[in-house]
Amino acid sequence: MTARFSPVWLVLIGIASVQLGAAVAKDLFGVISPTGMVWLRLVTSAVVLAAIARPRLRGRNAGDWWVVVGFGVALGVMNWAIYQSFARIPLGIAVTIEFVGPLTLAVLGSRRPRDLLWVALAGTGVLLLGLQPGDVTLAGVLFALLAGAAWAAYILLSARTGSRWAGLDGLAVASIVATVLLTPWALGGSGSQLLDGRVVLLGVLVGLLSSVIPYSCELVALRTIRPSVFSILMSLEPAAAALAAILVLQEFLTVPQWLALGCVVVASVGATRSGRVLAEPVPD
Repeated sequence: MTARFSPVWLVLIGIASVQLGAAVAKDLFGVISPTGMVWLRLVTSAVVLAAIARPRLRGRNAGDWWVVVGFGVALGVMNWAIYQSFARIPLGIAVTIEFVGPLTLAVLGSRRPRDLLWVALAGTGVLLLGLQPGDVTLAGVLFALLAGAAWAAYILLSARTGSRWAGLDGLAVASIVATVLLTPWALGGSGSQLLDGRVVLLGVLVGLLSSVIPYSCELVALRTIRPSVFSILMSLEPAAAALAAILVLQEFLTVPQWLALGCVVVASVGATRSGRVLAEPVPD
């Protein structure tokens, strides 16, 4: 593998793609609701993953199904909540707050007092965001925290799903579960909009940018990159979200908001370097 296509570059491409997809999605909230857009994204990823994996469903026991359904619920809630969040607050801030979920998971159970420093640093960052007037709303923050909690559940259930379902089978089935979970809400709130061909095509584009491309990059990269390095790179997600918001949405952060974002990124890197895996691939 050449330096141009090194695993580090693949992870960075995946990060850029998922946040660009989020920015494009937010830019379309004027023509389709956040729930409708996230449903289109999930449909795209579910169709692509099911076509690739062709999951084997026969011979599964109740434990297999409980785990994969829980995985799908976490996946659906995570995506729905973060879209609801950045519909209300700047994208970079929403992703920064969301990252507190996996960061907290990374230090839970640690007996090293120094790991509490990373939680305190991340908490300081979130507090700085809350002190900023104007563009940060309580609803947006709460939705981001819900997304972070769902992300933590996603990480825990990802390992259990991987131990029961081979290859991409579990992720494909979980994506279908997440899609079915959101279908009544999407059809109820965005039914007529989902008949617009332009909206559907843009939703597919968001699905490719936010799910298919980043997951493909991460899947290839994780074959050769150390999990600790991958987790450190994933800590760049909030900064990537803020930059994507500037480029696509002209959504600029204040100096204190950049400082808050920096606190969370540094805390994420610190928690990872302490020896705990911070994040798993998040294709959706």
